[in-house]
Amino acid sequence: MAVTRAKKIESAKQLNADLKKVSNLFVGTFSKLTVPQDFALRKSVRAAGARYRVVKNTLAERAAKGTKVEEALKNLTGVTSIAYTEGDPVALAKALAKYVKDNPEFSFRAGVVEGRLVSQREIEALATMPSKEELYSKLLFLMQAPAQRLVTVVNALGRDVAV
Repeated sequence: MAVTRAKKIESAKQLNADLKKVSNLFVGTFSKLTVPQDFALRKSVRAAGARYRVVKNTLAERAAKGTKVEEALKNLTGVTSIAYTEGDPVALAKALAKYVKDNPEFSFRAGVVEGRLVSQREIEALATMPSKEELYSKLLFLMQAPAQRLVTVVNALGRDVAV
């Protein structure tokens, strides 16, 4: 059953509204992906707090006009899918990189991180970085370390006297 022109326009408007909100997007392509593999991909992307869509190339290009991700969605060919998030791009990149490693049928084409176009190699590098939560915990540990050492030194005096 063919999709009517009105439905295509509505789909493009909805995608445009979603793309105006996001600044992190990854464009992928796949071939011979089975339904269970696609379901696993969608589940891992959802767990990362993102959305995943398989899009028609011309509709994606039209929907991206006037957004931060316009450059990544130009001149698309073949089967195209997009994963996008308003949140942490590292979590999404990790989820997609793990999936790509397990399923060679899926691969990256390009991406946009914080409004900047990135290549496939940069996406893989982004996936190896720690997440925001990990960075915050490391920073908090480094901030607490001097105070913790001071308390240890002060307690050492009393401990030495008692021993």
